[in-house]
Amino acid sequence: MISDSELILNPDGSVFHLHLQPGQVADTIILVGDPKRVDVVASFLSDIEYKIANREYVCTTGKFQGKRITVVSTGVGIGNIDIVMNELDALVNIDFETREVKKEKQKLNFIRIGTSGSLQKDIPVNSYVISEKSAGFDNLLYFYEDERKVVNEEFRRLLRILVGEHSIFLNPYVVDASEKLLNQLNSEETFTGITITSPGFYVPQGRELRLSKKMNNINQKLSDFEYHGYKITNYEMESSALYGLAKMLGHEAIAICLIIANRLNNQANENYRDKVKELIAYVLRKIAKNEH
Repeated sequence: MISDSELILNPDGSVFHLHLQPGQVADTIILVGDPKRVDVVASFLSDIEYKIANREYVCTTGKFQGKRITVVSTGVGIGNIDIVMNELDALVNIDFETREVKKEKQKLNFIRIGTSGSLQKDIPVNSYVISEKSAGFDNLLYFYEDERKVVNEEFRRLLRILVGEHSIFLNPYVVDASEKLLNQLNSEETFTGITITSPGFYVPQGRELRLSKKMNNINQKLSDFEYHGYKITNYEMESSALYGLAKMLGHEAIAICLIIANRLNNQANENYRDKVKELIAYVLRKIAKNEH
């Protein structure tokens, strides 16, 4: 039995951070970073069942062309992904009454819709990039016993060579996206490649304001890197944890991002919100098409 301190429930029986109760989660879950973006996704949905908000976590469930979909905001960073993924899995695969793991497991489909910075000159601002593989520059997965079952060891070794002496503090791990969801979302409108998941926005992604970075020319090194024909396409801050935890828990996961800045061309689109809405519509159409 899972103790009260391990699985914390609120007085109404909802899970601690998300404030969701069993039965409120659809099989397909769209994850967004910005809590305000939940309403943007929900504007495409019908039959809205609820809207629950706690801290940066905003959750709603509705239907798109008859398909039940849950939308959850995660906030920024891999620490929040750790919370969201574990709590969403608990809602469908742990009996909250008995506090026992269910014998029959439910598989969830996680689709992260985000924004990102391009690391390739030929991937312009306003492009859609699907993270076919995600390389975590964080250390989250190393806390989990099953980490080696989902990580690409050869790729990890090559990235450690790339970062050189800095591998003392930086040990990247690489996890593949769901092949099923990749096939659903990929099209002539998208780019695919390797995404770097960074533990920060400024120096960890090569941005310097008043503090300097240890790894000089890291963005150019990442841009030049190639692995079996795969190139590193972009930076973001969540997908490595999403992919790793999903695989260890038996779920499907993928991330698709709008490029709002090109780090090598020094270009950015500050007025990107309409483009994000177009990406949301693209993802929902692809999900619905797969159902029919």
